[in-house]
Amino acid sequence: MADSIVIIPTFNEIENIENIIRKVFSLNVTFHILVVDDGSPDGTADVVKRLMQEFEGKLFIEERKGKLGLGTAYIHGFKWSLARDYTYIFEMDADFSHNPEDLIRLRQAALDGADMAIGSRYIKGVNVVNWPMSRVLMSYFASVYVRFITRINIQDATAGFVCFNRKVLETIKLDEIKFVGYAFQIEMKFKAIKYGFNVVEVPIIFTDRTLGESKMSTKIFREAFFGVIQLKLESLFKSYK
Repeated sequence: MADSIVIIPTFNEIENIENIIRKVFSLNVTFHILVVDDGSPDGTADVVKRLMQEFEGKLFIEERKGKLGLGTAYIHGFKWSLARDYTYIFEMDADFSHNPEDLIRLRQAALDGADMAIGSRYIKGVNVVNWPMSRVLMSYFASVYVRFITRINIQDATAGFVCFNRKVLETIKLDEIKFVGYAFQIEMKFKAIKYGFNVVEVPIIFTDRTLGESKMSTKIFREAFFGVIQLKLESLFKSYK
């Protein structure tokens, strides 16, 4: 039994999913993988189920009907993982924007005492490859905005490459998580810090996808912008003991 599981949410990732799975399983540290697929019409789930025969007991899939959002996919995966004996539970994209080899570095940060280890694009300058400058600036200043509103000292608040110690996910009330897009990532970091957990940023290089399509939308950005204010206001009336 591995102590680490990587949750990969998918929607139309047939061009990437087999390669990312094989890369994770080629690492010299053992990780299991849970794919949470939101009814991809391109056959992503079929590829995973074929690979499950090859990687029996290491690769799992949870299929959901329809595109229900990144945040709910991760919460589904968190609950699935907490029902098993995993100590370290990871979030990672399917499109190689997160380098699977950095899973080892995030896990080591957790072994060294981090309750939540974040793969950060901005802890050492701006480490982003293949993004247009407009998107780099939007992402960077989104984190500046989050720090200003929430007063949490996280350089990459919208990062989606994360390792959680299971005790963080057991403490945060997952059924009360409100947001589904990038605001979900902000909310998880904000609540982990408010509960007093040790949150550490690990520098990574983020490379934009070369295959498939981005899921970014105006709706997701709007949710993050206004969600940060809502998070801060609600925290003023909430106990995190």
